[in-house]
Amino acid sequence: MDNLKCPSFFKCRGKEKVTASSENFHIDENDENQERGNWSKKSDYLLSMVGYAVGLGNVWRFPYLTYNNGGGAFLIPYAIMLALAGLPLFFLECSLGQFASLGPVSVWNILPLFQVTHCDVSTQLGTFIHVNKSWVDFNNFTCINGTEVYQPGQLPSEQYWNKVALRRSSGMDETGEIVWYLALCLLLAWLIVGAALLKGIKSSGKVVYFTALFPYVVLLILLLRGATLEGASKGISYYIGAQSNFTKLMEAEVWKDAATQIFYSLSVAWGGLVALSSYNKFNNNCFSDAIVVCLTNCLTSVFAGFAIFSILGHMAHISGQEVSQVVKSGFDLAFIAYPEALAQLPGGPFWSILFFFMLLTLGLDSQFASIETITTTIQDLFPKVMKKMRIPITLGCCLVLFLLGLVCVTQAGIYWVNLIDHFCAGWGILIAAILEIVGIIWIYGGNRFIEDIEMMIGAKRWIFWLWWRACWFVITPILLIAIFIWSLVKFNKPTYGGIPDWGVAIGWCLIIFCIIWIPIMAIIKIIQAKGNIIQRIVSCCRPASNWGPYLERHRGERYKDMVDPKKEIDHEIPTVSSSVKPE
Repeated sequence: MDNLKCPSFFKCRGKEKVTASSENFHIDENDENQERGNWSKKSDYLLSMVGYAVGLGNVWRFPYLTYNNGGGAFLIPYAIMLALAGLPLFFLECSLGQFASLGPVSVWNILPLFQVTHCDVSTQLGTFIHVNKSWVDFNNFTCINGTEVYQPGQLPSEQYWNKVALRRSSGMDETGEIVWYLALCLLLAWLIVGAALLKGIKSSGKVVYFTALFPYVVLLILLLRGATLEGASKGISYYIGAQSNFTKLMEAEVWKDAATQIFYSLSVAWGGLVALSSYNKFNNNCFSDAIVVCLTNCLTSVFAGFAIFSILGHMAHISGQEVSQVVKSGFDLAFIAYPEALAQLPGGPFWSILFFFMLLTLGLDSQFASIETITTTIQDLFPKVMKKMRIPITLGCCLVLFLLGLVCVTQAGIYWVNLIDHFCAGWGILIAAILEIVGIIWIYGGNRFIEDIEMMIGAKRWIFWLWWRACWFVITPILLIAIFIWSLVKFNKPTYGGIPDWGVAIGWCLIIFCIIWIPIMAIIKIIQAKGNIIQRIVSCCRPASNWGPYLERHRGERYKDMVDPKKEIDHEIPTVSSSVKPE
């Protein structure tokens, strides 16, 4: 009689469809990975990556660095550092996430000793970006004519920024009260992020068609408008033209600035690249993706500089000043100098709203990936919970980060934001990047990792890998270590508003809090392993038993004996006698 029963194959299909419609709404029936889901389209992924990499620093930091470091001459070290440090790390992270189809914590089954290397600064990044977006939102709502907060010796935009937008206190010692309208703008920004991520990459992958492309429309409009203004050519010549100073290439500081800007603008070592790439299909060409995104990011920085300096040149022209007297960097460029220049144009409020809305979309893209990094980690560690409670968990993450950001929208908030930016966005990321490349290339094995990549994109001739081997094995780690040492030697306490000594101490505590989990988890892994101390350390420096391609059909001969990660949620710690050896 059993032969007359409906085959279980059909029953399973029916159950899967019910599940997909009720719980797994972030998974389509056409997805290759029915456990985690995949990007609906290749363009969803590329725009998400571009939006993550292209951020506020491309607009308010790179143009000033170019101007300050020799103009067009700065593009030479910038391009060299892209080839030597930025692109190799970017390609490595994209390949790592795509190969294992795991997020930035679980992907370290490749080397259990470094289990939490990627997830040490994401919350600080989220707080930093979102507070910036709250300032942008407020400026959008209040970019009107007739506002006057006069104080001799200051630009009107500077007075407005300090006294109205921030209600800035005298120093970090004077916390003051929460600025209610900034808190509401911060809440609005988090609500936008939460709404965009309700269905994970399925929903955020559609939102980025606007948030990733809109900044280019605005930059183009601003450039075309700026190019028609008197003095624009003078501003551009200071940025990248006749005023270029090639003697600057002899200064070590210029090369350090180029390496640092490339490193941070590509968003490597934050974990976001691994998280976003983990949703690719296994045979996606991650090599070409890395090239496209990196070049787009760098060309965007150069393009933004033309839009910024053409209008700053006009401001210098009508005020009778030199460009060097009106150009600023960072917050001062975004919220004081450039808005002041836009205010000089006919229809100033319109141009200001357009500019600040562009900054908002730039920040949103980066934040989508940051929250996706957190939710992807939870997805990998607790898949059953995430299937049932994706929406509450996503909104819960947004709520927690909103609460953490409230200190930054007090009257002393600007000092806290500068403190977080100065400490957390620096050494913690450098340490993570150094451990990442040392762990994967030197310990796991660069040649083994190249074989993993070839399983995805196909075998390549030895000459193809010559450059990548040179960078991964030698050049990139040396550059990262040099930048890290240089930043320690040249360390200066934050100067904005005179941060007190106790504030600097908090900054150091933030760094320690970011990175201390790496040795703590390493010690835990060693304790959980078997054998004497040497055997335990050696075993934790080997891939875990469930390291390899997520889906069985992609494992081939090299990973045929690996433990299925879907069945082994509580990842086992490898031992010296482990029989799994993914060669």
